Amino acid sequence: MEEVTSEDHPASADPALNSETGKPTADSVLPSSQETPSSPSGGEAGAASPLTSTGDAPQASSPSLSSTPATTSPGSTQKSTFTIGGTPIQQSPTPMEIPHETADNSDYGQMEYASGRPPSSMDTMITTLDPGMAPIIRSGGDISVVVTSDKECKVSAVRDAFQKVFGLATVTGQAAQSNIAPQPEGYAAGLKGAEERIENLRRGDKIDEKQVTVSIESFITDLLPDKWFDVGCVILSDPVYHISLQVFTQATPIPTEYVLQAQTLTPSDYSLRWSGLAVTVGEVIAKAIPGVSATDWHLNFTGMSRRDMIYNSSLALAGLYKEKLPKGETL
Repeated sequence: MEEVTSEDHPASADPALNSETGKPTADSVLPSSQETPSSPSGGEAGAASPLTSTGDAPQASSPSLSSTPATTSPGSTQKSTFTIGGTPIQQSPTPMEIPHETADNSDYGQMEYASGRPPSSMDTMITTLDPGMAPIIRSGGDISVVVTSDKECKVSAVRDAFQKVFGLATVTGQAAQSNIAPQPEGYAAGLKGAEERIENLRRGDKIDEKQVTVSIESFITDLLPDKWFDVGCVILSDPVYHISLQVFTQATPIPTEYVLQAQTLTPSDYSLRWSGLAVTVGEVIAKAIPGVSATDWHLNFTGMSRRDMIYNSSLALAGLYKEKLPKGETL
């Protein structure tokens, strides 16, 4: 709004001015946005326009008041500018509206078990606070597996793999022995050792004859001339559906000197020499390198633990088993 002066509204034409002095009365100076109350007769006294003093009236008694909208760019905050006595005064800007951000729960929608059952909010909270509760929460369902070992690296690896594939699965461990050398040598010896652990459990009535069983046996083999590797044989036996599966872990290179030492420490007349060595390669490595575990030296040599190797192979084993099961028997 442009500033309005007394030149546009002479005193003789404006009833709000003193007829003698031509000065605006004190009640006549109002902002442009205000309106005077209605007259008792029902008519309106009319809104007094902002005025600027003229003549010899003191500046303080006749301030010039006008409202001018500030020019704003698109998206900026609208401001109003008032002029009093030629001095521009800005009103406080309109409070900026802050958009509310919505929580992104897209990742949660992708979290689900292989069975298609999404995790409940309680499951997520519990496993976040205590990751060790995940095996307990995911236990149950129609899948029950016994691992022929009580070693945590084997049992937990198989459990995590089957629970990932089936969603719910109960996996426990039961110690079992084989009738071959402590350090099996060759694929045939590794497979036989894994099978004998299952047979010994069943013969000893330690598991039900219908129990699904997973067995793991590590062995060494010379896959290349003068180059030795450690490999794990992982097998599954389901006597109800007559399912028998075999997979192998990745081959981990072994420095040849450790294999030669294990062979030297094995007597020539060792009764189980047909299946392997009397001393394991892990035992030789642990003695040669202080601080290295005899059962998990793989981590120091490759950066991957033996448990992770068993887990990866168990994932494949569980996937194969799920495909072999009759339809309707999976979760």
